[in-house]
This record gives sequence, structure tokens and C-alpha cells, in this order.
Amino acid sequence: MKALVLEKQNELTLRDIDLPSKLGPNDVRVAIHTVGICGSDVHYYTHGRIGDYVVREPMVLGHEASGVICEIGSSVTGLAVGDRVCMEPGVPDLASRASKLGIYNVDPEVTFWATPPVHGVLRPEVVHPAAFTYKLPENVSFAEGAMVEPFAIGMQAAARARISPGDTAAVIGCGPIGIMIALAALAGGCSKVFIADLSVPKLAIAARYPGIVPVCIPEQSLAEEVFAHTNQWGADIVFEASGNAKAFDDLFKPARPGGTVVLVGLPVDPVRFDVAAAISKELRIETVFRYANVFERALDLIASGKVDLKPLITATFDFSASVEAFERAAMGLPSDVKLQIRLDQQGG
Repeated sequence: MKALVLEKQNELTLRDIDLPSKLGPNDVRVAIHTVGICGSDVHYYTHGRIGDYVVREPMVLGHEASGVICEIGSSVTGLAVGDRVCMEPGVPDLASRASKLGIYNVDPEVTFWATPPVHGVLRPEVVHPAAFTYKLPENVSFAEGAMVEPFAIGMQAAARARISPGDTAAVIGCGPIGIMIALAALAGGCSKVFIADLSVPKLAIAARYPGIVPVCIPEQSLAEEVFAHTNQWGADIVFEASGNAKAFDDLFKPARPGGTVVLVGLPVDPVRFDVAAAISKELRIETVFRYANVFERALDLIASGKVDLKPLITATFDFSASVEAFERAAMGLPSDVKLQIRLDQQGG
């Protein structure tokens, strides 16, 4: 089948590739409709690796996907041919110790689309376990269905933060994940979320949402803005979503005493971690790696209308223009939030 293949660092081709497609009794076959371009996809394209995950041979990209079931395994119930669905891209070993503890996102044996050496879904169809495939409600489009995956990261971050109703939060980084964290935090009970970034266009998009307060750095200090609105107390929760090593220099400043800091962004460069600043406020530090047990709840929130992700979709490309789409994504335009690729040209 034809797929978008990362041949090696900085080299993408749209070509035929032979991929396994055996349908097991508990699997479904999905005709892919829409795939979002994730920052990790772009990072593999531009750097050829993320930490210990290295692209050593050609790999199909893409893991944020929606589509239509075109075949089901003999033991599948609850799903049928013709169902519109989205798919959770990480499949763990359900018998593993991590899965039994409910933390399958950190299962060492997990297979995750477009993570070397596992192929992704920028291809016409894919076989996937029914247990990790979710039917889209009628009011959720394919484009929104492909946004459930990144929103699940925001949901995981909000869950790790242990939000109490009325909390004030601050998010560092106004990319797709940063905005989704802010929306998940609001849905989880935060009364207000400050979001800081250098990009004025991205901050303008975030500011359209009630409850989100944009902070443009370096024109404004995030800590000063937070303190000014909290009687000099600070934010109950600080989410680091930029992955920028410089963000760690003042990471703990906006947090209140006894507050929480949640690390979501993955820095490429070494960071300065001010242990004394964290200890002096007795901050609780949490980390986020993907998500576990929140995918369906993320979809439910989108379907409820309480979380609208449509404004975050900047542009949609045809499958034939996939290389062009990645070239644009790699440019990191200030006005771009989420770029998507549509394989099915029938709409929806």
C-alpha cells in the first residue's frame, strides 16, 4: 500500500510499502480518514530520533488518526463495519505488570504507532485491536476524532495534577499540547489558566477560550502576571509543556507554596533544575508520558461540547501533499497549531 515513509532523517517519500495486515479475532481493520501531524512525527523527520528511539530503517509516520471500520475480527463485539472511529495508538501487553497496575502507558513492551521500529498510520488502512478502538459519536467529525489522541495527553496532565475545583493553573508553552492541557485543566475544575509563549498568533488562538489568559514572553513575566491575579500567592498548578530547556530556569517561580508542577514537554537539551527553589516551596512534581485510561473520557468531553478543538486545526492537506505538509510543519510557523492530512476525500 502507499504510505508516507520516513526513509531517514530529513528524507520523506510517498511510496508503496509492504506492511503486515493480518486481522486477528479481536482486531478491526480501519480505513484511515484523517491523521494529525504530531510534534514527535516532525522531530523524527528533522532529527531522526527522540531519546533512545532512533529511526534505523524506513518507518511510516503518523499516530493521531480517525477512520471507518471496514472489517472486524470474529470475536469483536460492540463495533461494526461502517463505524466511524478513532484509535488509541499505544497497545500494551495486557498481562504485563504495568497494565495490571493501570499504568500501561509506561509498559516497556508497549507498541506505539510511529515510534521506531513500529510503523504509523499515514497509509490507507491499518489493523488495530478493537479494545483500543473507539466509536465516534455522530456530532464528532473525523478531524476532531484525530484530535482525541493529543487531547488525551492534556487529560493525563490534568489527572496527574489532581486539580481541585477553583484552582488556578499556569501553562508554559502554547503549542497544541499546551492549549489542550489548558482546556483539560478548565474542564477538570480550574477557574483560570494562564498560558505563556513567544508566539502572539498562538496566544491569540488560546485567548479565544473563556478562562484562558495569554501571557506573551518576554513582554510579560508569567510569574508576575500570576502573582498579580492571585494576591501574590501563585498558581496552584504549573504545567511545563514547551520542552524548552530555558523554561526550567524559572519553572518554579509562578507556583504557590505547596503547589504542583507537572512536566509534560520533553526537552532535547539538558535543563537547569533548581532543586532548592522546589524544596523551599515544598512543591509536588509530577511527570506525564503519553496517557492511560483517559482516551475514551477525552472523546466523551469533546462529544459533550465542553471542549471545542476545531479552532486548533490550522490547515488540512490531501494525502498526495503529505511531504509538503511535513515540510510546513517543520517550519514551525507561529500561526500554525495543528496540521492534518486527509486520506479519504469524501469529506466528514
